[in-house]
Amino acid sequence: MAELTPTPERPGLHISKPSPSAPATASAVCHCGASATAKGDAQVKALVDGYTANHGPAHHRTGR
Repeated sequence: MAELTPTPERPGLHISKPSPSAPATASAVCHCGASATAKGDAQVKALVDGYTANHGPAHHRTGR
């Protein structure tokens, strides 16, 4: 799994939920230098929403 973990050299978002009863975990690294981790379904959802809105794909949107 280490190869899936985002790094400054390979930015991105990684989410894991090994079973329905296990808490989700996530890590994110943006090419702008921002990084974050989260544990628990609600916190992971917040991380994904924030990353999507402000980092990663948000940096490539046109018209911003």
